[in-house]
This record gives sequence, structure tokens and C-alpha cells, in this order.
Amino acid sequence: MISERPPTPHELLAFYLEAGVDCALAEEPSDRLSEVEAEFVPAPQRIAPLTTVPAAFPATPQPDLAPAPDAAIESARELAPKAKTLDELRGLLEQFDGCALKATATKLVFGDGNPQARIMFVGEAPGRDEDLQGIPFIGRSGKLLDLMLAAIGLDRTKAYIANVIPWRPPGNRDPSPHETQMCLPFIKRQIELVDPDIVVCLGKPSSQAVLDLKDGIMRTRGRWFDYDTGSRTIRAMATFHPAYLLRQPIYKRMTWQDLRTIQAALAAATKT
Repeated sequence: MISERPPTPHELLAFYLEAGVDCALAEEPSDRLSEVEAEFVPAPQRIAPLTTVPAAFPATPQPDLAPAPDAAIESARELAPKAKTLDELRGLLEQFDGCALKATATKLVFGDGNPQARIMFVGEAPGRDEDLQGIPFIGRSGKLLDLMLAAIGLDRTKAYIANVIPWRPPGNRDPSPHETQMCLPFIKRQIELVDPDIVVCLGKPSSQAVLDLKDGIMRTRGRWFDYDTGSRTIRAMATFHPAYLLRQPIYKRMTWQDLRTIQAALAAATKT
């Protein structure tokens, strides 16, 4: 029998990345083969039946349970409007325990850019790089977003950037509908506090959550929608997410058309 050669460290790392393992749980490796086996525990001896029954057994303490999804959604809807500033809203999110994603994430990814900007970009959820640094759109898709902004004369000093979900889903999986509904009141309040002239939703999940759209991004991109904050109506548009453009660069041309439309709307608003 011909024995296969052991994998190289590079091959092992490549396998882990393909399997979705992108972070370590400890600073030092653990050699499981050298660990001492657990001592054998003999089976408990049979106990004779009780002759008398105790009057009452002490109650077993129950662990603290996370609120039910529906209760967490209602809690978020009550909390979010109480924030009068972005700092207060960030503080509410840091204290909010209704979303289980908070327990698995490294950092809260709240927002970046200029809070007084006239345009706000909203993505879906943070990725690995964003989770580690607590800043939205700083990985590969973030670099592409920066190029998209520069193409129409913007940068992070002239735009504000956030996500519907402020915590990274494990393994970059799609957020569940309940997770999205839990976080939706907070991003809506974030939009109200920034109060931009234009909101740009990046990708289908963001546009469906924020703008309450049912169609996919192909049908909704490049079109203007009205977003009602309760105090004013903001113009909103959906376009492709930078992460999608990295996988499907053929759609960059359509995105450029959307960006030109947004640029023209900003210029027209400045003249009025």
C-alpha cells in the first residue's frame, strides 16, 4: 500500500479557508494527542428505594435565556427611537442582547464616514475584516467601494457608511429573517439621525430590508424610491453590492450607470 504524503501547512490553511474556518479560538495550538485520558469513573452503585418521600424538592435553578425572537424585535422597536444622537444609538446597540449574533461577533460594526454627509450607503452585514476592526467596508469589498466613491468625486469624508446588521454572522452566512428584523429598527434610526439627502442600498438584502422591496436587485437597481423617515422623504436607490461585483465584474458597467445617476442627483440638489 502506498502511503499518501502528509499535507503541507499551506495546503492545510487552504483547506481550512475553503471550509469556512477563518479565525482561531486560542493563541496557542493544543496537542490533543498528548492530553491525558480521563480517569475511568465507576458506575454508580444501586441505591435502595426511599422509604419516605420528602415533602418538597428544592427548585433547580434555570439558566438565563435569551429573549424570544418576537420579543427581541419588539424590544428593538421600542429602544431605537429613544436614541437622540448617533452616540446614544451606538450605546443602545452595545447594550442590546436580543440578537444572538452579538455573542459570536468580535466587535460591533456601527458606522464610518461623515455623519453630516448628504449621502449614506447601507450594506447588509460585516465580514471578517470589519468584525476584527469594528469598521464597515474595509476588506476587499470596502476597497472597491472606496473606488466607486472616488469615481463620482466622493470619499469617506463626504459619505456615511453602515450596515443593516451591525454584527458579523458566523462564517459570513446570510442573516436570518429574524436577525434582520431585530436589527432593522436600529439602522432605520441611524438613517433618521444622519438625515442624508440620498440613501444608497448596496445589494438585494439591504434594499429589501430598508426599502421594503420584494423584487431582486436586477429589477430594482438604478431606480429612485421614496424613503419616509417620518419627518421627511429621502430619495433612495439600490445598486449592486461591491462583494457581488468582485464575483461578477460584468455588472460593474451597470453599477457605473447607477453611480452617474446618483452623482447627477447630488449635483442637482446642490444647485437648488
